[in-house]
Amino acid sequence: MIEARRLHILRAVADHRTVTAAAAALYLTPSAVSQQLAALEQETGHRLVERSARGVRLTAAGDILLTHANAVLEQLERAESELAAYGSGEAGTVTVAAFATGIGLVVAPALTALARTAPGIRVHVQDAEGDASLLMVLDRQVDVAVAVEYRGAPGADDPRLTRVPLYAEPFDAVLPPGHRLADTDRLAVADLAGDPWIGPYPGNPCHDVVVLACEYAGFQPRLEHTSDDFRAVVALASAAAGVALVPRSALRDMDLTGVVVRPVDDVAPTRRVFAAVRRGAEEHPLFRPVLAALREAAASQG
Repeated sequence: MIEARRLHILRAVADHRTVTAAAAALYLTPSAVSQQLAALEQETGHRLVERSARGVRLTAAGDILLTHANAVLEQLERAESELAAYGSGEAGTVTVAAFATGIGLVVAPALTALARTAPGIRVHVQDAEGDASLLMVLDRQVDVAVAVEYRGAPGADDPRLTRVPLYAEPFDAVLPPGHRLADTDRLAVADLAGDPWIGPYPGNPCHDVVVLACEYAGFQPRLEHTSDDFRAVVALASAAAGVALVPRSALRDMDLTGVVVRPVDDVAPTRRVFAAVRRGAEEHPLFRPVLAALREAAASQG
């Protein structure tokens, strides 16, 4: 008989690509993960993983088992949800991972609403970049992720996750005050092709948005300064270090006296934000009110 916890370990190894990374995510030792994989291979009678200098990848048999593992783990989530519902589910703790701007824009207002509508639910919030929170959900480190679309992210059709769209926001151009386009009302990304750029590090979802916007405009940005802190990005722009594209919500409540902010007139780069839970857990009586509160908080932003 195949043990469900070993299926969970198999999925973590497939997601993280190394035994060491999967072990860290699952709070296990690498040797424990290797032992569980070996036991799973013995249970199934098939070699499930292949190791190389680059890490671990699933064999064809491993890919087959992973497909079934996703279905089994989804059903177990549903079972937990129904049992929690049977036990009333009026009180408990939900852990939410979200990026900083998302915390301010939707998570904090959702907490305020939940204090009125579901006072028995306690929410613990963890600051996590939009590209990290989805794996935290899949690894059961958190219950809910507020995440951002990015290249390489699990897609909307990923069978492991249920996604709830929250909001989409444009990126605005941030220019030094003496920039040649400072007096224009709107500009195109292509107008900035010859400028030095300031932007997030590769791996940050916003980096992907900026690079893709520039690629669509026909050029590769000359990224001379990097920071994941948008306040630092604005400060560098005010020092005439370059231009930047910054999510509109990140510019709220920021001192912008040293820069010029302009909307983008062509195909505007956009950050798409959503909440996600493990597939099957969306009807959990603790998670459902949190997802609803996040959705309502996003809608209230208009």
